[in-house]
Amino acid sequence: MSNNQQLLLRVQSMRFEAQGIVSVELVSPTGEDLPAFAAGAHIDLHLPNGIVRSYSLCNSPQERQRYVIGVLNDRNSRGGSRYVHEQLRVGATIPVGAPRNNFPLDETAPHTVLVAGGIGITPIYGMLNELRRLGRSVELLYCARSRQEAAFVADLPLDVVVRTHFDADAGCAPDLRASLAGVQASTHLYCCGPTPMLAAFEDACAALRLPNVHIERFAPAEPVVAMQGSEYECQLARSQKLLLVPAGKSLLDALLDAGVDVDHSCREGVCGSCETAVLDGVPDHRDGVLTKAERESGATMMVCVSGCKGRRLVLDL
Repeated sequence: MSNNQQLLLRVQSMRFEAQGIVSVELVSPTGEDLPAFAAGAHIDLHLPNGIVRSYSLCNSPQERQRYVIGVLNDRNSRGGSRYVHEQLRVGATIPVGAPRNNFPLDETAPHTVLVAGGIGITPIYGMLNELRRLGRSVELLYCARSRQEAAFVADLPLDVVVRTHFDADAGCAPDLRASLAGVQASTHLYCCGPTPMLAAFEDACAALRLPNVHIERFAPAEPVVAMQGSEYECQLARSQKLLLVPAGKSLLDALLDAGVDVDHSCREGVCGSCETAVLDGVPDHRDGVLTKAERESGATMMVCVSGCKGRRLVLDL
């Protein structure tokens, strides 16, 4: 399914972190160090039920012997998180993709504000501890529906500013514009959480004219249609193949049907695993990973959801 480097890792431990949330510790069965990662990175779990899901790493990048992820038992699960909670067990070995990072942390920022919503705490928790380790100025705003559903809340540090907002206690959703008022323009802000919270965060930052804004999505902001209404050609530079992508078919499916081994996972344009270099043509970007500048450059595209604005694309495949 993927030509991304895969590791066969053992489930070393599973721990209850909050209502509906478990953490999973993965290690090499032979005790070897694992590939390095940076705060904000995620890994793909290739689950025995055939589903591939991406989960953020929440432990320290200094820990080379293990990966730790947090998994919410999503009520709308399509089989990934439900499998982890109901069937994955300590001692099992599963294929895991090497870490990738679509949510990189600027460790040189003069000040950083981290905003987490629910299970969005997983990459944010790793960022918080990494900035503390580096002695950087950082604060956290942690929002959840209730304290009982807030993973790692008991482990939050006492040496930085930590604010929490629990809807059940406050009787309302957080007012992010009020919470971020007074933040300096040089501050870098990061948010991970459900789609409505990300939208509110982006709106608040825009209203406050804060330029250094970073988000990570678990799901597309709106339903994505990966198929186009017209056909186009796709030239593969390395394999010397010429594909016709017909109307009503996604580029990813056309590539897979042609026997091209393409990294992919979410099929929603949010995990970044299918990012592919574009050598010619204008992509029709529909993903939730690339920045505006990256989209305008046209240098890469997410082939799982994106298409072509013209009649021809040339990809580095």
